[in-house]
Amino acid sequence: MVWSPLSNLLLYGKTADVKTAKQNGVRIGIGSDWSPSGSKNLLGELKVAHLYSAANGNLFTDRELLSMATRTAAEILQWEKAVGSIEAGKRADLLVVAGDSNDPYATFFQAHETDITFVIINGVPRYGDPTLMMHFGTGTEQWQVGQVERILNLAQATENSTVEALSLREASDRLRDGLNRLPQLASDLEHPKLKAFSEISAPQWFLRLDQSDLEGISLRPFLGQGMEGLEAAREQLRLAAGIPLSQVVEPLELDALTVTDDKTFLDRLRQQRNLPDFIKQGLPTLY
Repeated sequence: MVWSPLSNLLLYGKTADVKTAKQNGVRIGIGSDWSPSGSKNLLGELKVAHLYSAANGNLFTDRELLSMATRTAAEILQWEKAVGSIEAGKRADLLVVAGDSNDPYATFFQAHETDITFVIINGVPRYGDPTLMMHFGTGTEQWQVGQVERILNLAQATENSTVEALSLREASDRLRDGLNRLPQLASDLEHPKLKAFSEISAPQWFLRLDQSDLEGISLRPFLGQGMEGLEAAREQLRLAAGIPLSQVVEPLELDALTVTDDKTFLDRLRQQRNLPDFIKQGLPTLY
């Protein structure tokens, strides 16, 4: 099973019965689910799992929790021969966290996002302190997490040519601009203009939902029960179809990539009714 505690708690006010799962030998991986209701990154989700474990009788050791994101996750996917642990012959996926505690697991769970000093994926340095990245002679894009300078190396020989030309900063700027102009962009779709052939040939970007309806199953909500509920839902859809999208959508702000750079993130969590107090009170102490 894959456990996403923050997303579960925010959406439902409870999460999976991981105690019973552990007692019955169920392998448990951990993931941050998706950004609308999950943590900003896996480090954040592990912090929530740590707090949940402690508040429920210390269900897991810190080592077990970290294993859920590494060794056990690899076993669930049957990738354990390639990833999940640091061993000769496996892909070199390494994370370096600053700290001077004698307990590496405690250091990890107390780490801030600014304490992540080096990330290597499949042997390639991808992110890190400028001095470390320069030592390996890789990385070109400068980035900042809080007040800490970092270098990014996002170059990939197999990536799409359109994506290859984008830096993280440019991609962020485009997303920020697009979200801020949602009504205008929706209106442009409703009233298409003739374009030159060169414009038509250029790469086009479209909104694609991350889930499509499965055959015989609808993911869309229906109100009520039976045929009456179905007809009511259909009537709502008919009414909604008559409203231009440009009058429905509103400008949105792009969330910061890290909690360090999102000054309202923890305050917003504290306002969530579904979250237990031990998460609301404990999470700020881990950041």
